[in-house]
Amino acid sequence: MSSYSNPPIGGNEKKGKLVEGGATFGLLLICVSLVLPFFSPSDFTLVKVLKWVYSAGALIYVIARVIGAKAPGESVRLRRLLRMEFWGGVAFMVAAAFWFYSESHLGPYAGMLALLRQTILFTLVGAALQVIASWLIVSCQRKEKGAGK
Repeated sequence: MSSYSNPPIGGNEKKGKLVEGGATFGLLLICVSLVLPFFSPSDFTLVKVLKWVYSAGALIYVIARVIGAKAPGESVRLRRLLRMEFWGGVAFMVAAAFWFYSESHLGPYAGMLALLRQTILFTLVGAALQVIASWLIVSCQRKEKGAGK
């Protein structure tokens, strides 16, 4: 969840807010769908529904980051950092694919942690990419704003 001082979408502030809102909504769907299975580990119908919620959140996040990475007026470094956020979304999509694969491969009686092991791993990778990119984007924008004075 980056907080851009200048939305990177061609100066269109409303579009930048919509993109960030979409990415935040996708991350919230991912978070909810990962936490809820551990509250009722024996309910596998809930897990079947939540894998679709996770996948929808990952897709919404990736779409928001694809739209947000198109910043023609920004520096090359900032555009690369915006693409880094997109790669975090790709990690979320891989995590969703592993959730589907694990459920079909291991079956319903494998246990919640065995079922979600790779999903949790790739979600952490995507989250780490998101956090690092957010910090670097804010730093880059501050430097560019200071150099532009």
